[in-house]
Amino acid sequence: MSSIDLQAKEIKPARNTFTHVAKHIGGDKPATRYQEATLGLQPTQNFHYRPTWDPQHEIYDASRSAIKLADWYVLKDPRQYYYANWTITRARQHEAVEANYSFVDSRGLLSRMTDDVRESACKVLMPLRHVAWAGNMNNTFICAYGYGTAITAACNFHAMDHLGIAQYLTRFGLAADDPSILDAGKNDWLNDPRWQVLRRLVEDTLVMKDPMEMFVAQNLALDGLLYPLIYGSFVDEHLTLKGGTAVAMLTSFMPEWHDECARWVDAVVKACAAESDENKQIVTGWIQAWADRVQAGLAPVAEIALGEHGQEALAEVRTAFNARVAKIGITL
Repeated sequence: MSSIDLQAKEIKPARNTFTHVAKHIGGDKPATRYQEATLGLQPTQNFHYRPTWDPQHEIYDASRSAIKLADWYVLKDPRQYYYANWTITRARQHEAVEANYSFVDSRGLLSRMTDDVRESACKVLMPLRHVAWAGNMNNTFICAYGYGTAITAACNFHAMDHLGIAQYLTRFGLAADDPSILDAGKNDWLNDPRWQVLRRLVEDTLVMKDPMEMFVAQNLALDGLLYPLIYGSFVDEHLTLKGGTAVAMLTSFMPEWHDECARWVDAVVKACAAESDENKQIVTGWIQAWADRVQAGLAPVAEIALGEHGQEALAEVRTAFNARVAKIGITL
């Protein structure tokens, strides 16, 4: 009777990672999934022709931005998101949102809110569906016209996050009231004078040409002031004290998402400013200009949300924003 001799043999790989990744990590070392999905993927040559709609630039062109970087891969994401772990993370968060909806629905928490609380929540949150949609469009633009996969891939994920937030707001409106509440929110966004300063600002961002200025305007200035004011001061503090805990539960994704993404946004802006004094001067100017505009645009919204306490809450949010920016080395 013959026997079979099984032996384990170690097969060493001929190389540990791809050549284009090895150039960025300092040799043939084992690379993370994030590094292999990000580094060295920006197309840099063999373009057929310049775009007919923009002949001054190549189809992928770093000169579209006033920011100058020797290596655009310094704009790494500290969360190390690539498609797989981003989708896994968002799926888990969506499960938490679904659990909150089940809890609120099973106990009738929305129906137990007073009409004033429900009306106040819808009056503030429904127009913000359009702000979130603009965030989707702006980050899609950065993905299309930015340079370096480190920033463009992350902005693509961020764009889809904004779309998800718009959908969450829509779902909240439908759960809290009848479908006409969505039209009412759109009407306020288009016609209520108190929303027009913010609407003008949002529409101005939609036609910007510099992808890195758009990053600062949308992801740092607008989101950095709006989310703490709306989902912090208004929802978590004001509405909750008035019996609107259900609103906080059904919008819990938004402040959690903003806190997570702030790490990435701050890292990108810090890396841009640290490259050179010229970059720092440009970034500082962008932040100052857009933060001032956002604060002015949110002033009437703060009054809708918080009444006589609105301006005080907005001032506190701006102070916290300035402190956040100071931590990345920029003084306003």
